[in-house]
Amino acid sequence: MSELPAPPQTRPLYPNGPVVSSLAWGMWRFAGDDLGAADARVRAALDAGVTLFDTADVYGPDNGETFGSAEALLGRVLTADRSLAGRMVLATKGGIRPGAPYDSSAGYIAAAIDASLKRLGVAQVALWQIHRADFLTHPAETARALEAAHKAGKIAAVGVSNFAARQVDALAAHLSLPIVATQPEFSPLCVEPLFDGVLDQAMGKGIAVLAWSPMGGGRLGEPKDDRARAVARALDAKAAEAGVSRAAATYSWIMAHPARPIPIAGTQQISRIAEIPDAYRPTWTRAEWYQVLTASLGEPLP
Repeated sequence: MSELPAPPQTRPLYPNGPVVSSLAWGMWRFAGDDLGAADARVRAALDAGVTLFDTADVYGPDNGETFGSAEALLGRVLTADRSLAGRMVLATKGGIRPGAPYDSSAGYIAAAIDASLKRLGVAQVALWQIHRADFLTHPAETARALEAAHKAGKIAAVGVSNFAARQVDALAAHLSLPIVATQPEFSPLCVEPLFDGVLDQAMGKGIAVLAWSPMGGGRLGEPKDDRARAVARALDAKAAEAGVSRAAATYSWIMAHPARPIPIAGTQQISRIAEIPDAYRPTWTRAEWYQVLTASLGEPLP
């Protein structure tokens, strides 16, 4: 039985954009005050071939830390060794404001971008993403703020996160810049992007897909219900065949989709970061890939 095409290990993030690894490292759990430990995690990701690093201004409170702390910690790492920034493509997000909760108004976006750049200690980020859609800001207002930040050289490109396909279209209709990336939750336990038009739109418009929570928020690492256990068994069959971990098999399943999603690995353990390249080893047949999907759905496809 023929195998699905293997994903490339590197790819342009967007047309004429920076070349990045086909797996990213995420910093939702990047926390603590130990600069040496933080530096070791960043270097482990780079040593594993990861060049796309994804963070956000709101990463911090979920770890019992302050708003912006994950960006600030990365900024300390980059300040300590200025050569590291040249080895990575940096993406961050903004637009979630505690107590609001969403704010994509022009003034807030401008302030959020400036604050992120200050915390990170950089003059520009390669990709700035609206973290969640703000229902109370017209997309034309958001577009003007993004264009101004781009013209000022503060952001090289614009992306979105947790946007429905129609919300992408609404922003694109008012934006002179291309929306180059979309970041949905996508994993074998969260398969909605296969059905809600997000991946279809990405393929149609050439938008990069960054898949957050590829391990289902840890539920695939430690399955606790029948559905998660069924999906884990299907993934384990491929993992055993390829001689890799379940996480590597999971990342490879995501990357096998023709939209070529970029899984954002969130592990903070150096040993597991080192295993990220194993995700390029498994190959999937069409039947095997659909077995994982049907295990997730709990019923055969029509």
